Amino acid sequence: MRPPHLKPLRPSAVPLVIALVVALVVAVATWIPPAAGAAADPPYLVGVGKADVTGEAAEVGMMGNARVDQKTAGVKQRQWARAFVVAQPGGGRAVFVNVDVGQLFQGVHLEVIRRLSSRMGGVYTADNTILSATHSHSGPGGHSHYTLYNLTILGYQPKTYEAIVSGIVRSIERAHANLAPGTVHIGTSTLTNASVNRSRAAFDLNPAADRARFPDAIDSRMTVLKLARGGQPVGAISWFPTHGTSMDPDNPLITGDNKGYAEWAWERSAPGMVTAFAQTAAGDMSPNLRGGGSQGPVDDRTESTRIIGQRQDAAARQAFANATEELTGPVGGRLRYVNMSTVDVRPEFTGDGATHRTCQAALGEAFTAGAEDAPGPDFADEGSLRSNPLLLAAGILVSAPSPQLRACQAPKDVFLATGTQAPYPWTPEVLPVQVVRIGPLVLAAAPAEFTIVAGARLTDAVRAAMGPAARHVLLAGYANAYANYVTTPEEYDAQHYEGGSTLFGRWTLPAFTQEFTAVAAALRAGQPTPSAVTPRDLSDDQVVVGLGVVFDTTPGGVSFGQVAEEPAASYPRGGTARAVFWSGHPKNNLRTEGTFLEIQRQEGTTWHTVADDDDWETVYRWTRHSVADSKAEITWEIPLDIPTGVYRIVHHGDWKNGWTGRITAFTGTSRPFTVT
Repeated sequence: MRPPHLKPLRPSAVPLVIALVVALVVAVATWIPPAAGAAADPPYLVGVGKADVTGEAAEVGMMGNARVDQKTAGVKQRQWARAFVVAQPGGGRAVFVNVDVGQLFQGVHLEVIRRLSSRMGGVYTADNTILSATHSHSGPGGHSHYTLYNLTILGYQPKTYEAIVSGIVRSIERAHANLAPGTVHIGTSTLTNASVNRSRAAFDLNPAADRARFPDAIDSRMTVLKLARGGQPVGAISWFPTHGTSMDPDNPLITGDNKGYAEWAWERSAPGMVTAFAQTAAGDMSPNLRGGGSQGPVDDRTESTRIIGQRQDAAARQAFANATEELTGPVGGRLRYVNMSTVDVRPEFTGDGATHRTCQAALGEAFTAGAEDAPGPDFADEGSLRSNPLLLAAGILVSAPSPQLRACQAPKDVFLATGTQAPYPWTPEVLPVQVVRIGPLVLAAAPAEFTIVAGARLTDAVRAAMGPAARHVLLAGYANAYANYVTTPEEYDAQHYEGGSTLFGRWTLPAFTQEFTAVAAALRAGQPTPSAVTPRDLSDDQVVVGLGVVFDTTPGGVSFGQVAEEPAASYPRGGTARAVFWSGHPKNNLRTEGTFLEIQRQEGTTWHTVADDDDWETVYRWTRHSVADSKAEITWEIPLDIPTGVYRIVHHGDWKNGWTGRITAFTGTSRPFTVT
């Protein structure tokens, strides 16, 4: 008798059951188990993207050396944003963007996040997006919304700001668009001849245990992520600390400096790869290996740039080859905004058993002297307290620091109280504290220049907060905002350039350490990190100085793009070809994703481009010759391995009509010449 809860199959269902049974038998009979050790599906989706962020190539103050007379006058290399996305299928994601600029200012970060939100919803947020600068001192400035960083630029530069913001967003969109299953591996190597401690006396004030971690007073660790799809590398991010100050402080040509060279060299040898050379704690690391950080490895600073870049490139490729550890696990991040001028730092972070409070931002007298690799005026002496009464008086005239601020900032002799200026501070006080993880790799994204010992103390704290799963912890420097330097309290007491530039007083590092620890703990626990404060939006409070390009002209009988000086009839390999063209102002068109020049080789009846203004061997140099006349000099250092043959130089530019305001493109072409 059939149990009452079971019903007989309907006749129409019998063929279906038979078919299912047959299919099951066939599947079992034909199933082949995977071979031992067979690879599973890739744990991540990975994507890479690259976009041009080059700003105005003429008559804009350059960012980094604080020299009013250092203005752009051409291009040695273009500046780029390189984006890398790692995502768990159906889960968290993170994006790291490396940008060839001096600083990643807060106004840029805020606008990038706004545009990502409006275009891509909540996919990329302040929590999971890191924007980091390479710290090149050879790019146009004026892209901050804070007064201090635009002072020597003589105002805000909206075209350069927009080039950087839109380029970063474009790089992320491109990386997102090519997301595909892939893997991420990590590797390391050692690099000892690309940096020197430029503030050794301050470093030596740290306890013996700290000094022992860095026997040569440098951080020699190179860390590289290898991103691959289908077993083929598509991207690499290297982190190594050394300043972007290899180029001469008087250099007027836009370039990514030593890291820009390294990026170009690797990508040129591996077409299709996107390779970034990022910073960690580079606050006291100089690429100028002689004179305590003041002189490059050779006297020619451009050649020194190449040498330091090539050394980073070689070490990164070695770490890339060593990248055998595959990253797996959760991906995501947390960010919290903190008012760094009002942090009560608890005893477990101060180390002296007492609670201390950070200060309103101020720069010290030592700041005015500059560092060894980018010195200030001759009458300002680093590390010499109260030796510059004129400078101190100038700072007081701008805004006299209160006795309370002087006491809080001691032993700093306050030169300029940037945090108490009206109508708003000259430097940011509300700063992002961010921690991002990709499996066992943890990045502490810090909005300042940390010295190597300061960076080590902070990453130790983040590692402890994240727990044993955090096998690799790196400080990602110059990230999301910029608030000058962070030294250890011991280094701060020396009041060298780095200590004089530590904005929030002696307890700045312990305050950052406390706040990063809290964010890391929240990330580990999966908890949110709400912010009690928000950064200022100063986008509508900017001062633009100057009229821009009014009009362009050429001498009578001369057209735009006409050759003023032809190249020679022939050059040997290793020689330098040169041509000069009548031109227009490069501010008319930044040539974004384009070029101001081409070197072309004749092949039959056609001409093929072999180099442009992003290549290291070319230089586009612009000069003004009268009120509105200008010339473009283009040079090409002919590579030793270039094929012999017939070549020519092409110049692309744009001129502005003074009557109509219309901007018109032009192209000039030199006569052919032979490379022998």
